[in-house]
Amino acid sequence: MAPGNIPTYEVDPRWLSIDLLSDVHLCADMPRTFDVWARHLLETPADAVLMLGDLFELWVGDDTRHEGFERECADVLRAASARRTLAFMPGNRDFLVGQDMLEHCGVRGLTDPTVLSAWGRRFLLTHGDALCLADQAYQRFRTQVRDPAWQQRFLAQPLSQRQSQARAMRQASEAHQSGMSPDLSTDVDEAAAVAWLQAADATVMVHGHTHRPAVHALPDGSVRHVMGDWDLDGREPRARALRLTADGLQTLDLAAPQ
Repeated sequence: MAPGNIPTYEVDPRWLSIDLLSDVHLCADMPRTFDVWARHLLETPADAVLMLGDLFELWVGDDTRHEGFERECADVLRAASARRTLAFMPGNRDFLVGQDMLEHCGVRGLTDPTVLSAWGRRFLLTHGDALCLADQAYQRFRTQVRDPAWQQRFLAQPLSQRQSQARAMRQASEAHQSGMSPDLSTDVDEAAAVAWLQAADATVMVHGHTHRPAVHALPDGSVRHVMGDWDLDGREPRARALRLTADGLQTLDLAAPQ
């Protein structure tokens, strides 16, 4: 089912370029990934950077931003937002990033999905997990954890308990996905993507989540751009983003030697 009342983000007409990224999965165990992400946010020539979910590997509440690795991330966001516009859309791993964190860092929150209106065109932005309809167990879980009452109960628990539960949920998710066909567990439903685009009066969708960077032509003539995940600490370094200008979308390979 297509969402109703999709909000529109009108860009500043003076902007020349916008960077889009997702699935960075920031965590203390991936220092090279953190360094490349921080450098890009601080040094990109783009007027804005839009982060479309799973910026963090796990986020169990805004109170974690006061110390440790989460504080380092918050410091980077705060410094970068003083130089250019930053916006954040929640993903399936960091849906608990709240208004307190965003306001502290000077980051604009984006609803999933959101229409980006730029240079006379409309782009539908989404994390992508809500469109993976074949994984019905995940969709039930997603509905549960996006419920405000569930989130309130979870956030009321001590930090150590939240961290333990989050790790357990992540392990359960990995076990669930390992028992499914990759096509079923991670890919977007094509008919649903078309319905969302039609509801948004847009012809281009940009999303992450599936970790399968590609450009897909859809049956109605619209296009789906899939962003990749980041991992600069593994054996096959990767970090892709998209840059949007008046001329369209281009891929940035941030894992390539600078």
